[in-house]
Amino acid sequence: MMWIDRIVEETRKLREEHAAKFSYDLEAIYRDLKEQEEMSGRKVVSLPAKQPARVGLTKS
Repeated sequence: MMWIDRIVEETRKLREEHAAKFSYDLEAIYRDLKEQEEMSGRKVVSLPAKQPARVGLTKS
């Protein structure tokens, strides 16, 4: 039997409902999320991109 994560399932359901509300138009979904972000009054933090780890490379 496969384990079902209820939080993941609820998140997926809400995401689906939100997308359907905007007829799956990504630009409309983005605008709505940005509007919600601005209206929340929360501070938005953008961090610089991390450099990928250099795995397996050694100096000779």
